[in-house]
Amino acid sequence: MTHTGEKPYECKQCGRAFRSASRLRTHERTHTGKKPYECKQCGKVYRYWSGLRIHELTHIGKKPYEFNDHGKSFYSSNFFLNHKRVHTRVKTYECKECRKAFDNPTFFQKHEGSHRKGKPYECKECGKAFAFSSSLQTHERTHIGKKCYEHKQRGKGFSHLRSFSRHMNTGERAHKCKICGKIFHSPSSFQTHEKSHTREKRYKCKQCGKAFIYFNAFQRHQRSHTGKKPHERKQCGKAYISPVSFRYHQLSHTGAKRYECKQCGKGFNLPSSIQYHEMTHTGEKPYEYKQCRKAFRCASSLRIHGRTHTGEKPYKCKQCGKVYGYWSGLRIHELTHTRKKPYECKECEKSFYSSSSFLNHKKKLH
Repeated sequence: MTHTGEKPYECKQCGRAFRSASRLRTHERTHTGKKPYECKQCGKVYRYWSGLRIHELTHIGKKPYEFNDHGKSFYSSNFFLNHKRVHTRVKTYECKECRKAFDNPTFFQKHEGSHRKGKPYECKECGKAFAFSSSLQTHERTHIGKKCYEHKQRGKGFSHLRSFSRHMNTGERAHKCKICGKIFHSPSSFQTHEKSHTREKRYKCKQCGKAFIYFNAFQRHQRSHTGKKPHERKQCGKAYISPVSFRYHQLSHTGAKRYECKQCGKGFNLPSSIQYHEMTHTGEKPYEYKQCRKAFRCASSLRIHGRTHTGEKPYKCKQCGKVYGYWSGLRIHELTHTRKKPYECKECEKSFYSSSSFLNHKKKLH
């Protein structure tokens, strides 16, 4: 069957096919939640024997797979091979549907499933859909704060197996940036961070010439030209270019605010939001512009301020070609073409293009 590619054993729940009945039985545990393999030392249970075997090595501290180039060692052959690919960056698994390439067979199989059967598993809390029930189960832990994977020696818990594995293999202080001292758990995250200091912009847009440090930022920017918004919430029909913006919007539906300020009790959906808010109490502004010494709470505000010095205007009106330094400026300008004034004063029925003009009007006259 390995030569013919035949997979006669199909899962009735998700449609995934396998070459042997034993593999199908093993896969079915992802749906039933059955975990027949138990660790005798700590009682932790596993779906697969291989998972138990790797876990048992954490008790004795033995890492049998060593990378000869720098002596780093790993508990499992999978972790070892994944790490090896970080050095070689060879992506051997290519999707026939969309040509996306992967260096990890598990991620490749999951990606293929997204083409085959769509995303039948939906989170009741936020509406996010998944191709596999296991992915949904992992996602649901983010809502309830459940951390199934624990490093007992340090008392640190993780919601995702991937985060736990990375923590176990790389240690807590594996990659430290020499410039700013920031610490990273994975070599790929560390390499991405290093680019932020060199400010090298390798990815250039052919349409407008704008360049980017990160490939994912470049991809998001390209969608601004096509108008494509692939991340849509079915409940309200609102769509977004970036997955991050989409996740922010999803949280507005749940009403859940997981992060609370200890000083004033204000609640926030995201850890980054509470970090910025806490600076309003401390007065901390860590991002300083070297030319004028003006300081800001976040890096994005620093970048936007920089345009007042450089004269950069990256936002262009498609109708008349007028350019703006800020996206908000372009958005207000575009309303002048449609003649739409969304902000109306109930006192005098006068309407405005922007909320700032509307608020100024209310302060002066009413």
